[in-house]
Amino acid sequence: MRSSPDIVRTSDRATASLSDVELAARAAGGDSVAFEAIMRRHNRLLFRTARSVVRDDAEAEDALQEAYLRAWRAMATFRADAKLSTWLVRIVINEALARLRRRSAQVIPMDAEVASEPDSAEDSMQDDPDSRPERLAMRADMRRLIEARIDTLPEAFRTVFMLRAVEELSVEEVAAVLAIPEATVRTRFFRARGLLREGLSRDIDLATSDAFSFAGERCDRIVANVLARLPEGGERSQS
Repeated sequence: MRSSPDIVRTSDRATASLSDVELAARAAGGDSVAFEAIMRRHNRLLFRTARSVVRDDAEAEDALQEAYLRAWRAMATFRADAKLSTWLVRIVINEALARLRRRSAQVIPMDAEVASEPDSAEDSMQDDPDSRPERLAMRADMRRLIEARIDTLPEAFRTVFMLRAVEELSVEEVAAVLAIPEATVRTRFFRARGLLREGLSRDIDLATSDAFSFAGERCDRIVANVLARLPEGGERSQS
């Protein structure tokens, strides 16, 4: 697991170099600088965790901030025999799930909705998800990605792939068009698919590592909002 590079932005570099256990011990004693270092070290992991549950950037930020405040108040209960990141992830997940439950409680019951709008269920069934604007935009992006990857194939492989996969010609037809043996068509098509799959796999891996990106601005905003809500002097409320 990669640590967030935003750790270096903390106001105390000496504190930032401490281990999680040491930071947790200091934070348990009311050290807000140590707690800031904890937040910056684990912000990306925890934001992505919250985001995976609530599926919304803004709500994920809110959930993470609330989770941090819960962690601050409960820091004295952290035990060094567990990983701090694991302990924090559990708090974040609990907060995110609680938000989902509250959101679900505000949804109109299905039977009431059907009773008030008898045609809504039929309309919903007729609504093709693949025709929705966001799906169409996603398919367009995917098409551009595939087209770019096809363009990178060696010419001999690219032509065979285009004819076989895109134009859906048979092996016999491709062999006749290109004046090459059918075995060559099969070999080139197989190699083209392999190269395309490898290229797309790399693209997906790179995109996945950048998914729900955690920019420095978001990291700073979450840290600042949490620090602003901590009691004066880093002292905990006894309530």
